Amino acid sequence: MTTLKTSYGRRSFLKTTALTGGGLMLGFSWLASCQSKPEAVLQMPKEWFDLNGYLKIGENGLVTIMSPNPEIGQNVKTSMPMIVAEELDADWNNVLVEQAPLNTAIFTRQLAGGSQSIRQGWEGLRMAGAAARQMLREAASQAWDVSIDEITTDAGFLVHEASGKKVGYGEMASAAAKIAVPEEVQLKEIKDFKIIGTSRKNVDGSKIVTGKPLFGLDYQSEGMLIAMMAHPPAFGMKLKSFDGGAAVKSMPGIKDVFTIKSYEGIDKNMFDATAFTELVVVVGTSTWEVMNAKKALKVEWEPMEGYSDAFAHYQSGAKNYREMPAGLENSSTHMAKMAELGAKSANVLRRDGDPEGAFKKAAQVIERTYSAPFLAHNTMEPMNFFANVTQEKAELVGPIQTPEFLERSVAARLGMPVEKVDIQMTRMGGGFGRRLYGHFGVEAAVISQKLKAPVKLVYTREDDMTYGVYRPAYHATYRAALDENKNLIAFHVRAGGIPESPIAANRFPAGALDNYLAEDWAIASNISVGAFRAPRSNFIAGAEQSFLDEVAEAMGKDPIQFRLDLLDRAMKNPVGENNDYEAERYAGVLKLVRDKSGWGKEQTKTNRGVSAYFCHNSYVAQILDLVVDNGKPVVEKVHCAIDCGIVVNPDAATNLAEGGIVDGIGHALYSGLTFKDGAPEQKNFDTYRLIRHSEAPKSIDVHFVDSNIDPTGLGEPPYPPIMGALANALYKATGKRFYDQPLLVNQKIIG
Repeated sequence: MTTLKTSYGRRSFLKTTALTGGGLMLGFSWLASCQSKPEAVLQMPKEWFDLNGYLKIGENGLVTIMSPNPEIGQNVKTSMPMIVAEELDADWNNVLVEQAPLNTAIFTRQLAGGSQSIRQGWEGLRMAGAAARQMLREAASQAWDVSIDEITTDAGFLVHEASGKKVGYGEMASAAAKIAVPEEVQLKEIKDFKIIGTSRKNVDGSKIVTGKPLFGLDYQSEGMLIAMMAHPPAFGMKLKSFDGGAAVKSMPGIKDVFTIKSYEGIDKNMFDATAFTELVVVVGTSTWEVMNAKKALKVEWEPMEGYSDAFAHYQSGAKNYREMPAGLENSSTHMAKMAELGAKSANVLRRDGDPEGAFKKAAQVIERTYSAPFLAHNTMEPMNFFANVTQEKAELVGPIQTPEFLERSVAARLGMPVEKVDIQMTRMGGGFGRRLYGHFGVEAAVISQKLKAPVKLVYTREDDMTYGVYRPAYHATYRAALDENKNLIAFHVRAGGIPESPIAANRFPAGALDNYLAEDWAIASNISVGAFRAPRSNFIAGAEQSFLDEVAEAMGKDPIQFRLDLLDRAMKNPVGENNDYEAERYAGVLKLVRDKSGWGKEQTKTNRGVSAYFCHNSYVAQILDLVVDNGKPVVEKVHCAIDCGIVVNPDAATNLAEGGIVDGIGHALYSGLTFKDGAPEQKNFDTYRLIRHSEAPKSIDVHFVDSNIDPTGLGEPPYPPIMGALANALYKATGKRFYDQPLLVNQKIIG
């Protein structure tokens, strides 16, 4: 049995697990797995007893577990409490879940990003449940005057087998709450898990499908006004003047029109990315009235000067600088600049052996170039935030992936102590990285402070798509050198983008070849960019995996066996010491997807493409089957194998993988954001193409590697490789390779 120190030190554990009072708990819900008959459901207890910051127990045995991290559809509001309940040995039918408030004294890393919520929370969540269970056993031991070693637990009950005594947790909760936190706790063996590894329904599922108010756009407050903003029509422009809005102020329902400077006078963190900081605000009593008034604004914009923007890294605090050049940018110019830099020697990130020499003596050199445009996140729920700022405090409510960092930025901008800023998290209608950047929360706070009134800031879809923050545009050139016997003797990748490179130089196939070279470059831009589901990997995986298929074909090898041969070299005789993947686990998902899909058996109706990638600490391999119908691709089936360590909630994990696969196929085929004179040319879904329901795969089979490794990432890893599998399948179907996204041009793949 695993023994885990509850410290940090006892003092630190107490500090980080003491449940504080006050604050609105959003998204309170019975678990969907509770008993369906109302008469069988426990009544709410008259008294609660706090055992630590993660949970409290009622006198009748009902357990409330706090879910600390923001919920953006990744199901952590269910999965994180499952981990606590497992170690507590609770009856899942008697568990309630509450969205925890932002509280950095209790919880660590209340952030939804990087597919790290479960991975980072795994140990702390287990510790919280195990510590509470230990305290309950201690209370029973004292009450029954027996050794604690004789007290066992079972689904919410304390049991002393020798005497036949058995009581529910609720009967010992009061006494347990007075017991000191144990110095160390014993964690369950994986083989003894009863909740982890079983499928549990989403705790908010019934509320979502019945339209209950869970999301930021649903939030209402007495006296609340609606605000919208006008921002420059193009990147590279700023506010010059506006007429004061006298005519607009006279329109029905309009309360005020004014300008704000959202980030004036503060040090930014990396989640404060925004290109527009001086904005025109319209405030009124209803969304419709404010939208109409906004259209009537008379605003003059002018070109901005170039500047350098500084951001503090969220972990180290180190300052990073990004150049924001003057000028109105165009996608045609972007492509030309990327092609130019992609053809030149660049910054060397890694060099193994003598790649230049190997290319000089190669019998055959394969060279291919891949590109992808900017992408908009396009969450279903556009950006919004509620703020009520008074002289005493600032209350903010809304959908944010980084509440702790928003809290700091709001405090700095308003000139308030951080303890007087209260950020309350709603469920989010999508994030994909967009809601890491909390400028819309800062804007709402500044508007409320100026108005001296509660206000909800709402972006229209057009605001959301033309304001940023976008997935960067990327470009990569791959080269492979073959000798006269068709052996791969060198590999070279040179990649960059606007304004960053997508390359991860120490990932596969680094470490599997004697001669390897990775270079990168970047082009400065005033277009605001940020993390997009599986940052950087979301492009480079597809390009790399498409190229590997071409190399395998030139060598006359099966594409899966080709990858496995490289991984076998990385296992047995790796090159270099900085390879950031485990070759055995990488090969494991390829073998699993090969076996589950029946790869190698005769395929008469569909065309198959394979891909595999490592990111966010997890390994994913996929095989995509498609046919072409009337010139359009139809994805018949996707087989997916994942190694993400222990899977907490299998159904939810499967859903997460399915969503990533559908999302990846859609963006690869259809999506792109282009610019003309600094202005986005796609402003809504009539011109920005997303995947339709009818275009999703007809079926998706997801298989997880049975593992005893602590959980790793899952929200993002299934997304990047599917693009390579799709491109490789399209080649099989059409006989031509696809190098530039979006792959589907003019709605037809062939013909």
